[in-house]
Amino acid sequence: MKTLTSTQELKAFCEEARQHPYVTIDTEFLRERTYYSKLCLVQLAMPGTSDDTAVLVDPLAEGLSLEPLYDLFRDTNVVKVFHAARQDLEIFFIEAGVFPTPLFDTQVAAMVCGFGDQVGYETLVRKIAKQGVDKSSRFTDWSRRPLTDAQKRYALADVTHLRNIYEFLDAKLQETGRARWVQEELGVLTTPGTYIVKPEDAWKRVKTRTTTPKFLAVVRELARFREAYAQSRNIPRNRVFKDDALIELASTKPANANDLGRSRLLLREARKGEIADGILAAVKAGVECPPADMPRVANAKDKSQVNPALADLLRVLLKSKTECSGVASKLIASAADLDAIASGERDVAALKGWRREVFGDDALRLCDGEIALSAKGTSIKIVRLP
Repeated sequence: MKTLTSTQELKAFCEEARQHPYVTIDTEFLRERTYYSKLCLVQLAMPGTSDDTAVLVDPLAEGLSLEPLYDLFRDTNVVKVFHAARQDLEIFFIEAGVFPTPLFDTQVAAMVCGFGDQVGYETLVRKIAKQGVDKSSRFTDWSRRPLTDAQKRYALADVTHLRNIYEFLDAKLQETGRARWVQEELGVLTTPGTYIVKPEDAWKRVKTRTTTPKFLAVVRELARFREAYAQSRNIPRNRVFKDDALIELASTKPANANDLGRSRLLLREARKGEIADGILAAVKAGVECPPADMPRVANAKDKSQVNPALADLLRVLLKSKTECSGVASKLIASAADLDAIASGERDVAALKGWRREVFGDDALRLCDGEIALSAKGTSIKIVRLP
């Protein structure tokens, strides 16, 4: 198990990797005590059947630069293979502003190939590579050095088995003609906006039952302050104050330190100093927000607009399409998508791209009365109407 600790070693490996059609990649990181993930280990493997073509890269080693790896990411002749790549890509984008191109995510590919919704790596290792995965080092502190042999073996397995999984899924996609589907899904993963949280938009992530503009104005300002504070100090937003405390503050609207001290949910550290000052300023800004500038949430779908019988038929159609295509129903259309279609909306994800081919076209035909559904045994048949 070779561990690379110098830029020169990493450069040599990446130059060799460029001679192959793909390289598998994984990371180990910590995020419990920081806002941004702390990269602790990078695992890489070239095609092959042994561990000899796989390495561990120690980004914590003194003087090591990951620039050779980023150069490999930019090489469009080598496919970069990940499993559930979102968090890995966030790290590399935040660190270096780079996305691996071209990208292949085996979790996305597995969903398209009929392995279910958000299938885990261990499941794919078992079903495709016919191997087991050692779970003993799953909950480890990857920032501590030296790493044990058990930790190294666990980390390396995340890229060695991935080679078999990639080759199997890639062949399956070529056979079924669904490679384009995967690329459509990966578009979101390589969009910078996926990983950039603007403080002014942070309130949209806060779940609240009250949606009046006056209340949301205070929620927005509190969430804005919390996000900016957490980002500037690289600490988790919950270390500033948690969502339940934010909702409480938006409800009670403290005007001074005494009011703040009555909070039941606010952490002790947040009742004084910069955080307390920030909270009071945010509440004041929210309370004084002009009506025209108050945030508003999009109206939830009025249930009276949804044709319940049509929504039920769409669910039956979706189940039929899922069984025929082998693609997880949640990946094709959500319950909200079906209700939206049944209420007459057409700007819906399920009616775009590959989803339209699999489900959307017939969903629209069903809505327009051009087709009907018929049960035959345990299967559902589509009947074309004159």
